[in-house]
Amino acid sequence: MKHQPRILIVEDEPAIAELIAVNLRHNGMAPVWAEDGDSAQREIDAVLPDAILLDWMLPGQTGVALARRWRGEARTKAVPILMLTARGDEADKVSGLDAGADDYITKPFSTQELLARIRAVLRRRTPEKSEETVTLAGLALDAAAHRVTWQGRPVKLGPTEFKLLHFLMKHPERVHSRQQLLDRVWGDHVFIEERTVDVHVKRLREALGPAAGALVETVRGAGYRITALPTAA
Repeated sequence: MKHQPRILIVEDEPAIAELIAVNLRHNGMAPVWAEDGDSAQREIDAVLPDAILLDWMLPGQTGVALARRWRGEARTKAVPILMLTARGDEADKVSGLDAGADDYITKPFSTQELLARIRAVLRRRTPEKSEETVTLAGLALDAAAHRVTWQGRPVKLGPTEFKLLHFLMKHPERVHSRQQLLDRVWGDHVFIEERTVDVHVKRLREALGPAAGALVETVRGAGYRITALPTAA
């Protein structure tokens, strides 16, 4: 039997949660509803979801605080998080992404947009079927085991950062525009802004640390590349 992706909806408005749940069910997913951070944590402790739809404004802890907490815990670190919010300001989007969200959906949103974004984060969580290990300088990525090491030490990456690094390492020294990266890493990018690429590159560099992070270069006006010979800052 085909696995039904389990989607945790953390939303305090029952009407919105029910509408989302109905659409997810109709599209082969298994929605679970939690109305606040405590009940969401109970659901996560019971069964780890495949993705989390997280409302920004919640009673008690905010969605941003919850995203930050789940990103900081080993068990939930790799679970994709999509922020749901009525806030459309650029600064709010960036703070949501900085807290650890993989994507951002502003209410009101269409069912097609929601489903496309959920499918995209689920696909990013499942890397391309590949048994290869790619190496560059002191960096090694084992696609089958979903592991990254820098000079033999493990590096913890979220699902999007892993796929981004995998793509860059398979095409070293080549410059990729934000649009090309959206195409190859994000897939369903019709609703995703180019700014999202910058946030994930920043997060990738931070996770890799100063030495390995320097291998991921910004090429002004063109995009990003990974290089074995980083230029001195």
